[in-house]
Amino acid sequence: MADFKLDGRMKVKSLKENFKKCFGASLRVYKSETCKGAFADDDATLASIRAEGAKGGDLVVKGNMQVGNFEKKVAELYGIGVQVANADDSKLADNSITLVAAGK
Repeated sequence: MADFKLDGRMKVKSLKENFKKCFGASLRVYKSETCKGAFADDDATLASIRAEGAKGGDLVVKGNMQVGNFEKKVAELYGIGVQVANADDSKLADNSITLVAAGK
């Protein structure tokens, strides 16, 4: 089962590419925790878009993690919003399925 590690030095573009490679699903990354408004710049690091007061740090993501738990964990750590979408990025994944299932 695929898994990967996020940290503050990772660029948004790398995060999206690694996520796609590991799980087959698409990842939408927003500037705000509420997932409203603009998408994050692909060249920005997670630390540079992290909300004030968010603790940051490392996060190991495994394929059996549920979509909703992953989205909540990223929001807690970095104060940014992410949404998991299907492989062709046409619709959002259900929060109760695993990350691997979202990519199928």
